[in-house]
Amino acid sequence: MTSMAENPLDLLPELLILLGAVAGLLVGLFVPRRRQRVVAWICGLALVSAMAAAGYAMTRPDVMAFEAFAVDLPTNVTRLVVAGMTLLIVLLGAGRLRGHSRESEWYVLVLLAALGAIVLAGASDLLVFVAGYLLASIPAYALAGFGKDAHGTEAALKYYLMGTFLGVVMLAGVTLQYGLSGTTSYTPAPGVPAAAGVAVLFVLAGVLFKVGAVPAHFWVPDATQGSSAPVAAFITTVPKIGAFIGLLRLATEVFAGTWRPVLAVIAVATMTLGNLAAFYQDNVRRLLAYSTISQAGYLLLPVVVAGQSGLAQPALLFYVATYAVTNVGAFAVVVATGADSLTSYDGLGRRSPLLAFALLVCLLGLVGTPPTGVFVAKLLAFAAAWDGGYAWLAVIAVFNTVASVFYYLRWIVPLFRPGEPPAEPHPAASRVAGLSALLSILFGLASGTFLALSPSGPP
Repeated sequence: MTSMAENPLDLLPELLILLGAVAGLLVGLFVPRRRQRVVAWICGLALVSAMAAAGYAMTRPDVMAFEAFAVDLPTNVTRLVVAGMTLLIVLLGAGRLRGHSRESEWYVLVLLAALGAIVLAGASDLLVFVAGYLLASIPAYALAGFGKDAHGTEAALKYYLMGTFLGVVMLAGVTLQYGLSGTTSYTPAPGVPAAAGVAVLFVLAGVLFKVGAVPAHFWVPDATQGSSAPVAAFITTVPKIGAFIGLLRLATEVFAGTWRPVLAVIAVATMTLGNLAAFYQDNVRRLLAYSTISQAGYLLLPVVVAGQSGLAQPALLFYVATYAVTNVGAFAVVVATGADSLTSYDGLGRRSPLLAFALLVCLLGLVGTPPTGVFVAKLLAFAAAWDGGYAWLAVIAVFNTVASVFYYLRWIVPLFRPGEPPAEPHPAASRVAGLSALLSILFGLASGTFLALSPSGPP
């Protein structure tokens, strides 16, 4: 990484997203309710521009912007994935929000929360990380309760209370870290081992909330079920991307190697609890919620061996990208059908074969079945754990992956059995689901071919 810089253009993708949010909010104040769809176009243009700027940034040398924000490969990948997934979620929400009195506010809140996720990933200073945590959280709380109904209010309250509590705990850890090291930059805490351990533990608590890992996972099922389906897709995908990249950076630069066993135990508990709780869920959104918890356990594998295996960073970057596409695709089917019960999907394969195929690809992708992208991502994650000296963790993850087939099949089987199919699917959401399934397959085929043809061969 080159020397530190103070060029605002180094943060061009973030500035474009912020500009889109501000412009959308201002335009929404003056246009009539029936024409607020223009705000969706403004936000979509900002996200596409941010993706283009991130792509250009990947061709330039790595820099440390303003001594607190790393502009490197992990940050640029986060920029691309977060902007791309947020664009898909804006498309999912646009169909449901037409004519809503607060339509423009919804798009603005989504963009601000996405910006917070990017800040989490690129932060190289604990205070910037806290700012990213707040920016990724506060708009998401409002989104969870956006409908102002009983379920949404309950979801927002549970989401808010746990996020606020663990945010305060994290801030206490940052304060202690500053007291020990005299700086908030990413450096291991010197001095008393017990105090340094408490500082790391407190900081870790806030990050575990954002990634939805045990023991900070309790908000995930209720927030996913109580909020609208597009919001559920957002809060289980986009903040998780930035938080995991941020956690990888923290594990490499702040956490000592002694924390690897703790993270390994958390990974096992997260993937196992997520799978066990998903087994008998009849509500598809709660099933996907526990699925995201289990996926957080697999995503922790590269973090455990960060700095100890060369596969850790590429495994995590590829995993967050493929997981995001696949998870959004599964939620897009829920948006398209408007059905939350497993039995409501009886006959979907007969009524809408393409939508059923998209759901099949996304669910098998979440399992980790070839030729989907998550299959290659899990293979890389398992290889990273094995290469980093945590073979036992990779074995447990494989057993959990096999066990997860059961509850995904409980959703797949109804697609192809006789029954009254759901109502006519929403066309925009159907297109998002199809695109996500296609991207999942393309990622899997492209990456699988690359690994097969590489000189070193597959891991």
